[in-house]
Amino acid sequence: MRHIYRCPLRWADMDAYGHVNNAVFLRYLEEARIDFLFRPDKQFKQGSVVARHEIDYKHQLVHRHHPVDIELWVGEIRAASFTLGYEVKDDDLVYVRASTVIVPFDFEAQRPRRLTAEEREFLAEYRDEDGDGDPGPDGTEEKAVAA
Repeated sequence: MRHIYRCPLRWADMDAYGHVNNAVFLRYLEEARIDFLFRPDKQFKQGSVVARHEIDYKHQLVHRHHPVDIELWVGEIRAASFTLGYEVKDDDLVYVRASTVIVPFDFEAQRPRRLTAEEREFLAEYRDEDGDGDPGPDGTEEKAVAA
């Protein structure tokens, strides 16, 4: 199962070339991640930190008045970390494919911690082992393009 976040685009997201700036995509991923992890029905009750981002820019995204969809899923679940996969897309195009390694963190003790059983159960609902290597339309992995 995938979590879908409808991300609004803002005028300030554009760069001098008139498309959404590459660095802004990290904020979009953050918004989707927060929407996923901190919902009223289920959430991470303790803290977590980002350990790593990997992002492939596929196509330029220009400002528009309707949101872009960010599909988010869980890839690998380990004892003290998990990986989220993302696609920033609309009906026609995938603009970005990305992943983030998250480490559960105990802010009081100021150290990483293990996932709780409740957290592992929550993450397992969104596990998608096939989600982080989708082939392009011709069956081969698409290469990133400079924006």
